Amino acid sequence: MIFRQLLSVLLLSLSTQLKKFLGKSVKRAKHLAEEYGERAVNKVKSVRDEVFHTDQDDPSSSDDEGMPYTRPVKFKAAHSFKGPFDFDQIKVVQDLSGEHTGAVWTMKFSHCGRLLATAGQDNVVRIWVLKNAHDYFNNMRIKYNTEGRVSPSPSQESLCSSKSDTEGGFGATVEDADTEDRNVPFRQVPFCKYKGHTADLLDLSWSKNYFLLSSSMDKTVRLWHISRRECLCCFQHIDFVTAIAFHPRDDRYFLSGSLDGKLRLWNIPDKKVALWNEVDGQTRLITAANFCQNGKYAVIGTYDGRCIFYDTERLKYHTQIHVRSTRGRNRVGRKITGIEPLPGENKILVTSNDSRIRLYDLRDLSLSMKYKGCVNSSSQIKASFSHDYSFIVSGSEDKYVYIWSTYHDLSKFTSVRRDRNDFWEGIKAHNAVVTSAIFAPHPDLIVPQEAGTEKPDSDCKSDSTDDSETIPSGALKTDHTEVLLSADFTGAIKVFVNVKKY
Repeated sequence: MIFRQLLSVLLLSLSTQLKKFLGKSVKRAKHLAEEYGERAVNKVKSVRDEVFHTDQDDPSSSDDEGMPYTRPVKFKAAHSFKGPFDFDQIKVVQDLSGEHTGAVWTMKFSHCGRLLATAGQDNVVRIWVLKNAHDYFNNMRIKYNTEGRVSPSPSQESLCSSKSDTEGGFGATVEDADTEDRNVPFRQVPFCKYKGHTADLLDLSWSKNYFLLSSSMDKTVRLWHISRRECLCCFQHIDFVTAIAFHPRDDRYFLSGSLDGKLRLWNIPDKKVALWNEVDGQTRLITAANFCQNGKYAVIGTYDGRCIFYDTERLKYHTQIHVRSTRGRNRVGRKITGIEPLPGENKILVTSNDSRIRLYDLRDLSLSMKYKGCVNSSSQIKASFSHDYSFIVSGSEDKYVYIWSTYHDLSKFTSVRRDRNDFWEGIKAHNAVVTSAIFAPHPDLIVPQEAGTEKPDSDCKSDSTDDSETIPSGALKTDHTEVLLSADFTGAIKVFVNVKKY
């Protein structure tokens, strides 16, 4: 479907490539394909690949290929940023490379922070588990397989949002059965692998009760549960499914965004679309989607740089933001690649293909902060927050991981624009495009805190239960330890630990 649409558009006007994505009819697309031949077909395929950066060859062939794992992490910072730095002492503590074949497009931690899902070009979802949590999840799996219990199903009872019953389920660390390095946080082999998709996986989403959604270029969304090896349900779409998100307050529902221009709210127990809406305009491709304000609104990002908000209750249009600069080459909107809510502050973080990350205030749709430094011109790289929202991290096409403070520490600077943040810190441990980078939601599970340090709540529950206007805990920077993971175009995954010394 998308191939025919792109073909029609390209042949209508090569000078305005990707300005329109929908042809008038399948017959016309077929006629044009026959008329212009294989050259046009190959050109359209290259345009399609640009949308998702799915080139088979790494576009940034490394000049230090074969970089040994033991080499120290390279650190750099913006020229105007003279310190003090937050991540100049970061260290690689584990390498999970060797499992994925091809690029890792997406990584997501479970709400409790003990499970990590990774997926990408090889069509397989992999679940990694912290070593001190392995026995608990293994027992959960054994219980469902040996006691004859019915597999978890997308029913109201099993999916209703509630506090997980795993509280207290993880006791003291149990000695692993294998001979792995006991100093690394994750088991070196995935806890499970989910197979069933037939094309690249583009997004993942966890529920609070260990259900996992995966979306793919095979035009489907699949539902899994950590206790089961098989797919529980498959939700068919018309085109690539670029983004998915469980409803934050009721995970019987999830949101999906697709290249067919339709935003769908799915009812999992009924296995059908409960509500849907369609993007208007000439360029209708949905490239990002999420919930904000604790599920009050659904928000999507489009290929032409629009963030469109819908009232979740009826999925009716609410408002939109044009994500672009007021002047210069970025005054034309570029593809939105990621949308992340900032709980407690009524703001969202938007990543786009103009190599910019923007923080918007939803009260008046104003731009609160713009973050510069990373290179993201054609990839599906998205930025995200640290566990306490004090930092922002993003992958980059120049093989670095970039980190910013969410807000300026004005004590460090004598003169600075309050709405611009060019003071990045960069780390390099990859020899290819860094396609994904995320912070661990509960770093204390990986790096035990010092005695007397206040521990955050590590229960598997929602990050935000209200829409209060309080400042996130990140503004206080009470926790000095961060755990960071990054993945690249070749399938390499690195685990970093940063302990800030004050």
